[in-house]
Amino acid sequence: MDLGECPKIHDLALRADFELASKTKDYFYDIDATEHLETFIADCDRRTSAAKQRLAETQEELSAEVTEKANAVHELAEQIGQKLARAEALGEEGMVEESVKLMGEIDELRKKKALAEQEYRNSMPASSYQQQKLRVCEVCSAYLGIHDNDRRLADHFGGKLHLGFITIRDKLAELKKTVDKRREERGVSERERSGGRRHYVGGRELDRRARRHRETARERDRERDRDRDRKDRGDRDKDRGDRDKERGDRDKERAERDKERGERDKERGERDKERGERDRDRSERDRERPERRRSRSRSKTKRDESREKSRGRDRDRDRDSRRSRSNRSTSRERRRE
Repeated sequence: MDLGECPKIHDLALRADFELASKTKDYFYDIDATEHLETFIADCDRRTSAAKQRLAETQEELSAEVTEKANAVHELAEQIGQKLARAEALGEEGMVEESVKLMGEIDELRKKKALAEQEYRNSMPASSYQQQKLRVCEVCSAYLGIHDNDRRLADHFGGKLHLGFITIRDKLAELKKTVDKRREERGVSERERSGGRRHYVGGRELDRRARRHRETARERDRERDRDRDRKDRGDRDKDRGDRDKERGDRDKERAERDKERGERDKERGERDKERGERDRDRSERDRERPERRRSRSRSKTKRDESREKSRGRDRDRDRDSRRSRSNRSTSRERRRE
């Protein structure tokens, strides 16, 4: 529940001035406070009645016996939650013994709750038991579930909302004890101040003022919500713009990477092309190498044959020369004889 910002001024200096002025004059502010708290609590009670009516219309109707057992589980769960919240508060205040004593009582209540839950479970089908059975808190009109664990209940009963309503209800009960007497005293004071004429602002006027105050508070809340929505919308637009910018930067980086990748692929293609040309040249040289070898072999063979022929001719000339010399010498010898 959000009532918005309090329209009154909360200042310690003004409070000190009021306390000092109250010693000489009675302003009867406790009556105004009583009527304001009554309006506030009446509004809470209306919400509680409306929530109960809504649950009666939406939840599955149970028999009187099952409803009684469910209420027993709810009551034990509420006692556990209240005592657990109180034990935690005592532990934080340093009252360890009292906290341990309350924890012992909580253990006993848990045993009773387990038995009550078993009786409740046995009194209805399993499918119906799994459904959450809700009830409305009589203090702050919040919803409580029959399957809520102890931690959840302790957070509720020890929460600011529930404790705040307890404080308001206790203060209202305290003020109601003296409100009738205080109203009579204020009436007498007003009559004395106005010379016997009655000038008194009653409950209807206070209701109208409270109604105007609530309307002003609601309008202030709506304006605050609109400002928050505009701010959130602006933040979302800014975030969207930042995301679009980041997306554009990422796209730009991706394009640059693609461009670099394309250049690398182009360089790789050129290197592959050069490598292919070198491989073709190597293949051609490999094909030409046997031809050159064969050509050299043929050339060598021809040279060898030419050399052999030349040697043969030389030998023939030598043989002819020796034969010629032998014939000449034979002729000379014959002539000599």
